[in-house]
Amino acid sequence: MAKHDSAKYAFFYLLSLVALVFVAISVGMIVFQIINKEIVDVLNNYSGSYSDDVMKFAISAIIVSAPIYYLTSRQIYKSLYKGTLDKDAAVRKWLTYLILLVAVIVMIGFLIATINSFLYGDLTTKFILKTLTALIISGSVFSFYLYDIRREEVAGKKDKVISYFAWVSLFLILIAFVASWFFVESPQDTRNRKIDREITSDLYQINAAVLDYYTLNEEVPVDLDVLVNGDSGYRLSQETITHPVNKEEYSYEVVDDDQYKICAEFLTSNIDDDSNIYYSSDYKHDKGYECFNQKAANLNEKVIPPQPVRID
Repeated sequence: MAKHDSAKYAFFYLLSLVALVFVAISVGMIVFQIINKEIVDVLNNYSGSYSDDVMKFAISAIIVSAPIYYLTSRQIYKSLYKGTLDKDAAVRKWLTYLILLVAVIVMIGFLIATINSFLYGDLTTKFILKTLTALIISGSVFSFYLYDIRREEVAGKKDKVISYFAWVSLFLILIAFVASWFFVESPQDTRNRKIDREITSDLYQINAAVLDYYTLNEEVPVDLDVLVNGDSGYRLSQETITHPVNKEEYSYEVVDDDQYKICAEFLTSNIDDDSNIYYSSDYKHDKGYECFNQKAANLNEKVIPPQPVRID
């Protein structure tokens, strides 16, 4: 192996840098989301609310990037110990200082996002905890690599600080990773929730079709097939009136000329769902078989909005 193999060690340093960025940011994301989950804010603004999607991205990033970081770092420090990579090699100095620069940039980014959330009304407790998280993560990375680049003796010497940082950082990453699973939604629950949202979307489209049919005929359709096979009005596809899992048509029953009931089997409950999907609030449901009573209205009728009442 050639000493000072710049291309090889540049590859190791750059790969470890990319992996380190993903690991550091992901751990920060997990801690931030745990803080958002545990410290309830009545405002529940976007920047300060818990996001399952952010947590899942952080978990995925750690699974991929953490092993890459520790494997590449091991190769680097193994080469330094054996002397195949000189401590004064230009590639080591340049790329270590690049890592220091990135650590500072990540810290600045975390702090800007945290301060911005605070200025938009985030709780002071959240602001303090998130600020400490950003400083600890970025400060630890910066301190470690600053220590590493300043070491006088490298070849043939096992440094306890390097080993200590490796094991402690790995332990903390594992803690964050394990803790995230107590908060994140399971893949099966996520799939079930998406299926339920597809069902509520179907119900929303069916209701729109019924309203259109009622406007033309002054009565609700006798069954859902009328909305699929009819020649006029709002036409639906067969998939829209069919449950995505059991492939059976949704249960539909006419109650009166302007009223009907439709039922579906749901896999989850959306009672506490804070989703901003526009049709979710119209179809709140528990897990299991649920029915919705609907009343049609002529779309051509002018709806007079509520008028404000002044109290003197």
